[in-house]
Amino acid sequence: MSTFDDREHAFEAKFAHDAEMQFKAEARRNKLVGLWAAGLLGKSGDEAQAYAMEVVKADFEEAGHEDVVRKLTGDLGDRATDAEIRAKMAECLTEAKAQLMQEAG
Repeated sequence: MSTFDDREHAFEAKFAHDAEMQFKAEARRNKLVGLWAAGLLGKSGDEAQAYAMEVVKADFEEAGHEDVVRKLTGDLGDRATDAEIRAKMAECLTEAKAQLMQEAG
């Protein structure tokens, strides 16, 4: 194999790994924000875990995270604003990435 082929395969492997890590981070973010929202809704234990999984599944409705925002906005009503939900999602994404890095290390 040529050096070019080696570089191409390394690039493809890195791209696949990065895409997988991004997917895992977003799924973890959705679970974390789902648990946060469950708390605002007065859910705990298994009920909170089940709600968090509903939030994770909501992300598969369309590309991007607007489907998650829409679900949370609808479920939370006046308990959280759109801006608060988006800020919490950003915070949870940072936390999710940190958790994944700790697990990998």
